[in-house]
Amino acid sequence: MSSDSSTSGEEAPYIAIARRKQAQLESRIPAEWKLPAHCIPPGMLSPADSIIKTKEYTRVNVMDVPRTCGLLTQRELEITERWDVKGLLGEMASGRLGAEEVARAFCKRAAIAHQLTRCLTEPLFPSAIEQAKRLDEHYKRTGKPIGPLHGLPVSLKDTFFVKGVDATIGLAALAFHPATENAPLAALLTSLGAVIVAKTNIPQTLATLDSCNHLFGRTLNPLNRQLTAGGSSGGEGVLVAMRGSMVGFGTDIGGSIRVPAMCNGLYGFKPSIGRVPYGGQQDGRSHIEGKPSGKGRAALQAVAGPLARSVSDIDAIMREIVPRAELWGEDCIPGSWPSPSPASSLPRRSRKLFTIGVLPSDGLVEPLPPIRKLLNEVSQILRSSEVVADAVEVIDLPVPSALKKCQALAGRLMDVDGGGPMLDLIEKTSEPLTPWLQGRMARRKPITVEQLCQLQSERMVIEREMMKVWTAGNDSNDRKIDAIICPVAPHPVPEIDRYNAVGYTSTWVLLDYPAGTVPVRKFKESDLELGREMTFPVLGSWDRRNRELWNEATVDRRVYLDSPLSIQVVTPKQHDYELCRAMEIIDRAVREAEAKRVESKL
Repeated sequence: MSSDSSTSGEEAPYIAIARRKQAQLESRIPAEWKLPAHCIPPGMLSPADSIIKTKEYTRVNVMDVPRTCGLLTQRELEITERWDVKGLLGEMASGRLGAEEVARAFCKRAAIAHQLTRCLTEPLFPSAIEQAKRLDEHYKRTGKPIGPLHGLPVSLKDTFFVKGVDATIGLAALAFHPATENAPLAALLTSLGAVIVAKTNIPQTLATLDSCNHLFGRTLNPLNRQLTAGGSSGGEGVLVAMRGSMVGFGTDIGGSIRVPAMCNGLYGFKPSIGRVPYGGQQDGRSHIEGKPSGKGRAALQAVAGPLARSVSDIDAIMREIVPRAELWGEDCIPGSWPSPSPASSLPRRSRKLFTIGVLPSDGLVEPLPPIRKLLNEVSQILRSSEVVADAVEVIDLPVPSALKKCQALAGRLMDVDGGGPMLDLIEKTSEPLTPWLQGRMARRKPITVEQLCQLQSERMVIEREMMKVWTAGNDSNDRKIDAIICPVAPHPVPEIDRYNAVGYTSTWVLLDYPAGTVPVRKFKESDLELGREMTFPVLGSWDRRNRELWNEATVDRRVYLDSPLSIQVVTPKQHDYELCRAMEIIDRAVREAEAKRVESKL
């Protein structure tokens, strides 16, 4: 552990708490699931040492270790790799697979993923296996599954309350204070038959896009440990990518679902407010402090949503949650998820064209060359795809002037309490801020009611102005744009602690537009453009900082090779089903183009 000490010269309280918490986590991984030392690549730093980026981080991809380590049987590999959500549910509903067998395979794989990446905070393996046994007993007794998600292994971000375990959000002061009840989403998933296998790692204070804290250490990207795994739902992104869970649930206020999806090559879905139960979350005030927080309702409201390995998996989970959400969450609204699923039906020429607008920038931070190139590629694919050419119209959109105001306003609304409650918890155990937060997070005066009203007034003006984006800038009430594609970020997956320009994701939270991440392809040699620098005029301080991720004097661009490149898809407020449909259309076109490219090389 770190040698940090308090002013008295004694070991700071957070160090002993972290040591005890890590020992608890270690004890919850069965000995027979521990990886042999030779299976863990060199440079796997201790949780304390990993807080600081060091030269020990070299490009290491551990995605194949679960297949090659020898811990998983061929049957367990098949269970965790062969099926999508619908397929796995079908196997259990037919009795060909038992829920206990499935739960055990995913728990073991989650344990392996954690030993390679530190993605977990609370392994729930014994309770998951016990719940799965009860599901099997019910099936044996009745011949029917217990619900539409019978036996589906899922995972939750650490923030969600699960009865009997901590929700620490990476803070020592919140350790060893287990929740007394389940969050509404956890309860809803369990009622549908899903099995929660683990809770996953997050950044200290939830305020960064790299999942790193003093309690559990840093979650590493399994594709390349030099790059960030994203945050704040970084552990979810890693666990789902490594197939330790079929679907992971994160939260998103500035990009915390979409960013980990981008970093790990997944699909992420940030719904509108009210579609997925969000309550029952640790926010640094509630639970042990006895101070229920309404900050989210008064300022910028986060949402919960899924990370998965396909649009089909997102569709399968959302169609079970959305129609039931209002009965489980006080923060939810009535909703439906139409049939058939998006995958089975695309619009036809006889109907209104599905119109996709291409938004190249937020007007504040210029996308780096590979991101601009990627967006152009996807636009061209949609225009020429045999799958969607007769059904989809693609038009280029000008950058709305109101878009430039969104990032700053979203940031101010995230910080209405001045950070005091979170810093109180940190100081309680003499816990230092992680290096990225140092110099960025400080105690400020909470804003007044009058100031909050002014911010919300500014928000209303922006919302009104941004309505025009859906009419392609025309002053009419006739919607012309069904979905927008834009970057998830103006840069590729960056190195640890170098994520920049959260406005590309926080903007859509401010506006409450549903938004999703769709992976497109890997970063290639041809994307490097070695020896060529950007010539566009610098737009401001955020843009200048973003260019440091491309300037060959400040980064070796080869670090991006083979990392996933993704786009973001956005639809109007409460058009969540349409977002899933748009993601499916785009994904099908992209996969068709990739298949043709591969075929042409054979």
